[in-house]
Amino acid sequence: MTAIQINQVQKRYQSLQALGGVSLSIEEGEFFGLLGPNGAGKTTLISIIAGLIRPDAGSVTIHGHDVQSDFRAARRKLGVVPQELVFDPFFTVRETLRLQSGYFGLSRNDDWIDEVMFNLDLTNKADTNMRALSGGMKRRVLVAQALVHKPPVIVLDEPTAGVDVELRQTLWKFISRLNREGHTVVLTTHYLEEAQAMCKRVAMLKAGKIVALDTMSALIRRISGSQLNLHLKGALPPQLQHLITHAEQTVPGEYNLRINDYAEVENILARVRESGAVIDEMQLQQADLEDIFLQIMEKGTV
Repeated sequence: MTAIQINQVQKRYQSLQALGGVSLSIEEGEFFGLLGPNGAGKTTLISIIAGLIRPDAGSVTIHGHDVQSDFRAARRKLGVVPQELVFDPFFTVRETLRLQSGYFGLSRNDDWIDEVMFNLDLTNKADTNMRALSGGMKRRVLVAQALVHKPPVIVLDEPTAGVDVELRQTLWKFISRLNREGHTVVLTTHYLEEAQAMCKRVAMLKAGKIVALDTMSALIRRISGSQLNLHLKGALPPQLQHLITHAEQTVPGEYNLRINDYAEVENILARVRESGAVIDEMQLQQADLEDIFLQIMEKGTV
């Protein structure tokens, strides 16, 4: 079943085309990454998914419910953790979560509230006023608010921006558990190592358009390839010179070779042996998401 269906969504702010016909399907149970530089249109797209702004054209459905014409049903299916720290300064943490439960008609929700607070390490702050919390603790409350009605679809907009390592570990442990239990998770983040660790599939936005959409492993294989690092006694055979990357050679006898398939490794090693060179050290390195991101943003397309 499709959790989020986005069809040709467009949004313009005067002369700025924030979204230029974005289409995307996110399946139920996915851990999906929505990536891009500042100004790419990520937050605009999330705001449209959440029903906070209207698109100029196109449509979005959540579990089959249109976010505009069937907004009540769509909103019940969705929990959004916003990038900005927005909170009511007049309530404690528990009161804030109870109030949020009330928006969804949940009057007897204390057991789940207690579980959410426990998993986000908020239990000892339950009776603390929101004004007295640190920025990291406030962000934990935002996550708890998004989860308080047990939404099947969770959208995290920069959830770990400016927070400590402890919160990141606590958050990802809980979110991973919810994902294993069947919740769909959509993540936007500038911490690309988080996206690589958590997301199975990613879409990259640039200037309001999708420029890459694939599984993490397929992007790494197809776009960036891998690198074979060799430290040789002897020279690299001439027929392998074209594989040398543009990285500067700083150590004599050390070569970084670009490969697109692991099957190429045996051929490279055979040619090295035939030339009489001796391999002192060898390491195979796979490209990471940062390499892929920079390549795609530079090219503007796959």
